[in-house]
Amino acid sequence: MTIRVLDPRQGAQGEAMQMAPALASLNGAVVGMIDNAKIGTERLFDFIEEILRKDYGVREFIRRRKPDASRPVPPQMLAELSGADAVLSAIGD
Repeated sequence: MTIRVLDPRQGAQGEAMQMAPALASLNGAVVGMIDNAKIGTERLFDFIEEILRKDYGVREFIRRRKPDASRPVPPQMLAELSGADAVLSAIGD
């Protein structure tokens, strides 16, 4: 049996991936939120949304919930989040 080890720091062609530049401001931004489907995530995101809307002027939220915590985000869901200026992912245990 062969074991294949994947390095999340590398892109598909082996080149190092770089982080996206930080947003200058969240004021007027659209923020995506990926819920991992565990018990506490929805409540955590409710609190984060309230803070970001009230204190940082976030205009809109795109919230999606994964089918379950053990699977990657489905491609269609990623496409729905592509219009966001920033995306948060959380574990709600």
